[in-house]
Amino acid sequence: MDGWRARLGFLIPPGTPTIEREMYKLAPDGVSVHFARMVARGAVGTLENLQSRAASHLKHMDETVEMLASVEPDVICLGHTATSYTLGKDGEEKLTQHLEEFTGIPFISALRSAIAAFSELGVRRIAIGTAYDKALTLRGKAIVEEYGLEVVNAECLADVKSIFDETPRRVYALGKSADRAGAEALFFSGMGLPTLAVLGALETDLGKPVLSSASALMWNALRTTGIGTPVTGYGRLLEDRKYRSPQTARGKRST
Repeated sequence: MDGWRARLGFLIPPGTPTIEREMYKLAPDGVSVHFARMVARGAVGTLENLQSRAASHLKHMDETVEMLASVEPDVICLGHTATSYTLGKDGEEKLTQHLEEFTGIPFISALRSAIAAFSELGVRRIAIGTAYDKALTLRGKAIVEEYGLEVVNAECLADVKSIFDETPRRVYALGKSADRAGAEALFFSGMGLPTLAVLGALETDLGKPVLSSASALMWNALRTTGIGTPVTGYGRLLEDRKYRSPQTARGKRST
C-alpha cells in the first residue's frame, strides 16, 4: 500500500486485531495506513483493567507518538475510544494541543471524530451501543453529552467475553436494541468492536445515520488529509462527498 496521496498513522491498543483489518478495508487507493501499539499490560479484549490500560496508554503517549511520527504520517489518529472517556473533554483538548505541538502533525481521536461527524450530519440526539460494561457505558454517555449532544439511550452488549470476537449478528442486534425513535443517529462506541459488516445494512434498516468509532475516525482522517474519494458500503458519512469537503492537511510531510 503506497501512501502517495496520504499516510494515516494510528495509535492502537496492544492486543487488538480489529483496527488494522478495518482501517485497511476503508482506506482508498493511494492512502496508506500505519500503526503503533500503545503501551499497556494485562488481559486484552475484556473489560478487566480497561481503565488502567487506558491510563498506561496516556502515561507512555509521547514515546509511542514519537515512534509513529517517524513514518511522517499526514495525521495521527487515536484509535481507542475508552482513552477519550478517561481523559474527558478538557483533558483531550489539552492532549491534542500538546501532541500537535510535539510533532507538528494534526492529531484526531475516534471520539472527537464522531462528535465532528454528528455535527456535519446535523445530528443532535443519538443512541449509543457499546461492548463495555454499564459503568463505562454511562461514563461514555456523560462525556459525549459534554460535547453538547443528547444521548437518548446508551446500551451495552451482554455477555461479552472478548470484544474482538463479537459477530455481525450480535453487533446488528445491539444496534437494533439500542436505537430509539427519538434518536437521529446511532453510534457504536469502541474501536475493538467489529462494526463494518453491519453499518450499511443497519443504516438502511433504521433509516438514519449509523456510525462507529472506526467509520468516524477514518472519515475524519480522510477529511483532515484532503481525500475526497467516496468509500461505499459503510453508510452515508463515508459515501457522500457532501459530508467530506476536501481540506488542506496541516501535516509537515513534504515527500
